Amino acid sequence: MKKIYAREEHCIGCRLCEIHCSAAHSKYPDDLVKAFKKAEVLPVPRVKVEEDIPLSFALQCRHCEEPHCLTACITGAMYRDEKTGAILNDPERCVGCWTCIVVCPYGAIFRDEGVGKVVAKCDLCLEQGEPACVANCPNAALVLKEKGGE
Repeated sequence: MKKIYAREEHCIGCRLCEIHCSAAHSKYPDDLVKAFKKAEVLPVPRVKVEEDIPLSFALQCRHCEEPHCLTACITGAMYRDEKTGAILNDPERCVGCWTCIVVCPYGAIFRDEGVGKVVAKCDLCLEQGEPACVANCPNAALVLKEKGGE
């Protein structure tokens, strides 16, 4: 399965990954200006830049082999996509208990109360092909690759 890997030595902390992630999950995924100007509430980005100057890196779901969020989910909203292996969240089943947020060892699941009491997590932009954070990182600090691949 392909995963997103952060290369902190290339990250400049510009947060474009967060901006493009939020836009990609908005009503206007292909238009950054419309996403920010016309949306009443922008979706929470599924990636977060952590900084401790001079170090910075993007943090997002690791799509774990044995995901704690999946086993802790009380409604079955968290599930593994059989085709890609990605760990996804079904917002229709999510009741916002935040158990997945508590058990995630990476802190990569976020509250998104703006669009309903559900969680937001990286979905690898499966519907768009390449993840928005990877496609728009100006310094190639985020890469999508197979585990152990170059």
